[in-house]
Amino acid sequence: MRRGLLPSLLVSAALAGCGGPAGGTTADGKFEIVTAFYPLQFLSERIGGDVVSVTNLTKPGAEPHDIELTPRQVGDVAEAGLAVYIKGFQPAVDKAIDLEAEDKAFDAASVVPLLPAGGEDEHGHEHETAEGGEDPHVWLDPVRFATIAGKLGERLAEVDPGHAAGYRARAQALVTELGTLNGEFTAGLETCERRELVTSHTAFAYLAGRYDLHQVGISGIDPEAEPSPQRLAAVAREARETGTTTIYFETLVSPAVAETIAREVGARTAVLDPLEGLVDDQGDYFSVMRQNLTALTTGLGCS
Repeated sequence: MRRGLLPSLLVSAALAGCGGPAGGTTADGKFEIVTAFYPLQFLSERIGGDVVSVTNLTKPGAEPHDIELTPRQVGDVAEAGLAVYIKGFQPAVDKAIDLEAEDKAFDAASVVPLLPAGGEDEHGHEHETAEGGEDPHVWLDPVRFATIAGKLGERLAEVDPGHAAGYRARAQALVTELGTLNGEFTAGLETCERRELVTSHTAFAYLAGRYDLHQVGISGIDPEAEPSPQRLAAVAREARETGTTTIYFETLVSPAVAETIAREVGARTAVLDPLEGLVDDQGDYFSVMRQNLTALTTGLGCS
């Protein structure tokens, strides 16, 4: 067990005795939601509107895979009316929810099937990693993300029935927006000179599968894992063979490895954001996804 969870029960008991509002609501009557990381925060805020208060456990600019929780954050999980997470992605969050919020959790991984990390996507494309487990990056497929949005709206309507109509209406509006985004990606990536997507982090299997791209990852699901020399050589070889002109890296980890591959094969680098977290002034889910689309259409030679 992680050290931050050991005092969690005591923390929760102390907080419960402080005279705060019960039932997962704030002092001003807003329904309290705790989210594990940015995409789930985005969904909760858009669907919840001004009747919810959302606390995100992963701070802006932090890499979410291996976060540790403070006792205060474990207390936030215990106090919330709903905890929104993807089971298996963040071990510390999983443990906190198992201890404090098992009966008031929404697991996005239970809504849509997750792809295996290191397996094949729905179009038969292999993930370029030998890791086990499941790939959590489901939010990078707008169609799957829309399904999660709809289910989250229904769950909020159940746990906070006084605002059910608003939750359902906002969820449906978000589903419509995500459908529009899917249409933009489908049209933008329909005709491309190249369909090989060489990335520093194997986070884009859902996106690649949805839009018929072939992901070639330098590192695996964990962006901080060091690729082997053999893996670097294999990626460089495939990049040369396919005429790759752009190696993509992400915002929250060093671009050094991607830059090394790019220099070796005579390619340039560009940002492709896995949207695990935002940095200052980056916009929101929709703006970053559209920036990703521009980066893809430019780097893959799409007309």
